[in-house]
Amino acid sequence: MIRSLSTLSCVSLALSGFSCKNRHAQSNMTSNMDSDKEEFLREFGDDYGYPNAPKNIDEIRATEFKRLDHDGQLLFLFTYTFFEQICSRKLGLPGLVYLDHAGTTLYSETQMEAIFKGLTTSVFGNPHSQSDSSLATAEIIREARQQVLDFCNASARDYKCIFTSGATAALKLVGEAFPWSSQSTFMYTMENHNSVLGIREYALSKGATSFAIDIEEAAHDGGGCKSPVSSIKVLQRPTLRRNEATLLEEEPSGNAYNLFAFPSECNFSGSRFSLHLVNTVKDDTARVLEGSPYRKGRWMVLIDAAKGCATKPPDLSKYQADFVVISFYKIFGYPTGLGALVVRTEAAKLLKKSYFSGGTVAASIADIDFVKRREGIEEFFEDGTISFLSIASLHHGFKILNTLSMSAISRHTASLATYARKILSTLRHGNGGYVCTLYGRHESEVLYDELGPIISFNLKRPDGSWFGYREVEKLASLSGIQLRTGCFCNPGACAKYLGLSHLDLLSNIKAGHVCWDDHDIVNGKPTGAVRVSFGYMSTFEDAKKLVNFIVSSFASWPTQAECVYLSRARSICFPDEGLKRSTPKYFLRSVIVYPIKSCGGFRVDSWPLSSTGLLHDREWLLKSLSGEILTQKKVPEMCLISTFIDLNLGILFVESPRCKVKLQIRFETDFSTAGGDELDLYSQRYEVRGYDNEVSIWFSNAVGRPCTLLRCSGSKNSFCPERGKTKGMCRDVETKLNFVNGAQLLLISEESVSDLNKRLSLNVQEGLERPPIQVNPMRFRPNLVISGGAPYAEDEWRSLKIGNQNFVALGGCNRCQMINLNHQEGEVRRSREPLATLASYRRVKGTILFGILLRYDNSDEVGQDMDSWLQVGQEVHPKTD
Repeated sequence: MIRSLSTLSCVSLALSGFSCKNRHAQSNMTSNMDSDKEEFLREFGDDYGYPNAPKNIDEIRATEFKRLDHDGQLLFLFTYTFFEQICSRKLGLPGLVYLDHAGTTLYSETQMEAIFKGLTTSVFGNPHSQSDSSLATAEIIREARQQVLDFCNASARDYKCIFTSGATAALKLVGEAFPWSSQSTFMYTMENHNSVLGIREYALSKGATSFAIDIEEAAHDGGGCKSPVSSIKVLQRPTLRRNEATLLEEEPSGNAYNLFAFPSECNFSGSRFSLHLVNTVKDDTARVLEGSPYRKGRWMVLIDAAKGCATKPPDLSKYQADFVVISFYKIFGYPTGLGALVVRTEAAKLLKKSYFSGGTVAASIADIDFVKRREGIEEFFEDGTISFLSIASLHHGFKILNTLSMSAISRHTASLATYARKILSTLRHGNGGYVCTLYGRHESEVLYDELGPIISFNLKRPDGSWFGYREVEKLASLSGIQLRTGCFCNPGACAKYLGLSHLDLLSNIKAGHVCWDDHDIVNGKPTGAVRVSFGYMSTFEDAKKLVNFIVSSFASWPTQAECVYLSRARSICFPDEGLKRSTPKYFLRSVIVYPIKSCGGFRVDSWPLSSTGLLHDREWLLKSLSGEILTQKKVPEMCLISTFIDLNLGILFVESPRCKVKLQIRFETDFSTAGGDELDLYSQRYEVRGYDNEVSIWFSNAVGRPCTLLRCSGSKNSFCPERGKTKGMCRDVETKLNFVNGAQLLLISEESVSDLNKRLSLNVQEGLERPPIQVNPMRFRPNLVISGGAPYAEDEWRSLKIGNQNFVALGGCNRCQMINLNHQEGEVRRSREPLATLASYRRVKGTILFGILLRYDNSDEVGQDMDSWLQVGQEVHPKTD
């Protein structure tokens, strides 16, 4: 059998214009990377890498972002597919590829060192005081305001900088203080963040009108140059109004104040709106909204520059918007929780503010209705003590940007996005079908500037069906690539680019889809997209690894091998069925019981079966005081808790290296005096019993957080929300279950584990610079371990018999990063394996399958007797039909 590495390599090299004869072609990949970079530099060398700055991009990455090369020290668990491991080591790619700069960019080491030095060598006083340290802090704040204005090329006479807790708070300030009336209009482009859409609530509550628009280029009959003003055409979406009974019948008057909002850069697609929109809407609204009753009044403009400022801040000397919102962590990574509203001085005077607080008033009297507000615009709107320590750190972030220059940052990030976008847009499957559908391209150079450093896309299979974006995100994480998926809190752009109608959106919501869930495909259509975004410290190697990942994981290409991967959705290779073999014999090698969910189990030579599978298996669980069910995914230390059950004594014994005393829990007498309770878990309702404080304290010490122990005393079937999905991916609710994730029992084959270990050993032989990793079946927390036959033969089983007991096979077990937790010498260590290698050859439509789930078929049993036991050494008889 040809290993999946050959497939991945051939796909990548074939689509790059190289031929691959066999798996030894990997030795040429370093030179291939060099030639790819040389070609890239020939096209983008003048824009890439900051050639005129004190440090070029390679020096910046090597000195300022070393943590990207040491991803194993992160709190999160990042793993690699087999192919990506080879690329990262042989080609010198960084350990972690961070491609979510639209979410937040990264702070540099020099930046944080300077901030820390300033905090530890200076004294910062509350700026509302008059001490020397307070006055010095006030001066730092004044300088920071000026830096923000300079960043937007805004004069201090025409604009003011109001610090807020973030861009969202700045938008909220505008919404609640804007002079809305029943004659006002709130107009906004479809491509807007939810934080902008939220302003609509203030407008509608005041009786104003609200509607979204699409902007198109107007048709021209004659020749000549087209001006930005005359080229804009507005397509109005449905009008929204509330409190209509109180509205006047006449058209809006010319005295009303209206607000138009748009992003400088769409955080979904990367489309950059032309800032000519500012002057057009303010100066020529009557023509733009010709024929609309909402064309009258005084129009003001808000720019959401939270994303756009990271690479191309608006020039307010040319485009005099009334409001611009900024988020600093999106620009230079730190600080979070700090933003700014840059407001035109004349516009600020129109805002109405009710609440007053410390710092915003010159005087107030407690027991009569008297308050005198401060006259300064910044002081008037900044409630309480502003985050002066965070504001003091802005200087160090701006220093980095000024050293590189914003124009160079814009060119650098654009070169990477253009390179990756170009390759992804032309990538095809072996049958000629396109792999990527990209969003955000616009033909009009009048309405839109060049695309920003965002690439938003979805991926298709050779048959035209979609890969779910969660599958892409999961595999990207396994490949050390951090990106974002979904709608990115931009529902208008999401619906627009994905072609989702109102009926589609409502149908998706009815089907249970909400933000941040796993419903990535509903009724055959994507509900969101994949987004990658580049920052000032991104490199060609980052972009190249992204391309390699897409090619190796999602592009299907015929190979010369016996395993033909025409669809990555069916990537499991099985043994050659053409070979003549005698009927294999299978034997039960181990039986393991896990009394407490996610804690250690114990082996037995024989064990009774019950209506829930193995007797007492997953019959207990730990719950935090907030109601969260504790598992190893969030509390890895749970694997250090060992358990054992003495059936004769009716006692559960529990030990932990963190507790000196061994805990003994009697089945019948150790419950708390309180009555039973109910618990909803995995769409099933359980009747549970709790224990007294002594037991809770023991487990709280064992896991390092307050928790309680619960025992299942009964369950009620509910429903299966994933019915109809891939076999084995639906929780078995047709039978009685304890606290298991998917089914009563999990079976693992020793031969399958052996094959996996061979592949893990091959990783080392191929030149990966890390110690070999070998796993045993217990890493997968099986209930039953069998031996005999060929690797992965169990995938085809439909039922099996062990001794006299019958079991129904429910499909493969979807593995997660929990199998990468390794218990060694009393410690829990995280690694990248074995999930990374499994992902390279055991992936089926976003799931990584290993082992099979079983249901105990006791329909012929009456009661429990010695015949309802499993015994190590019993023969296993599978059926495949």
